[in-house]
Amino acid sequence: MNKNKQILRHCPNFYKIMNFEYNEDDRLSEKLLNVYEEYVFKVDLNNKKEIAKLEELDVILNKYIDDYFFRKEIKASMKKIRIRKDEDILNAIVNWIIKVFDNYEVGYTRNIYFSRWL
Repeated sequence: MNKNKQILRHCPNFYKIMNFEYNEDDRLSEKLLNVYEEYVFKVDLNNKKEIAKLEELDVILNKYIDDYFFRKEIKASMKKIRIRKDEDILNAIVNWIIKVFDNYEVGYTRNIYFSRWL
């Protein structure tokens, strides 16, 4: 089977994420989509940890598209990212995105949002 097809089996939201329409001035969304696309096709299919991380990243970026509050949280958190010189930049960014998502999920479950009808 083609490697790309095997990889995309693990990313059910790939086309939704790649077809996400963001504002022209939204550089962060553009960069996140580039990181996602690069990471998707860099994954080693024999490494189960990388596949699990890929599947998690797929879910996270799908949430980024669907959830305004999460998008806002990612944008605020990505300004604080720090990468050491000896780290792989792509893996460091992916790990940071996963960390932000985990922190968001913990905080989100503790907060209750009330919508207000006008």
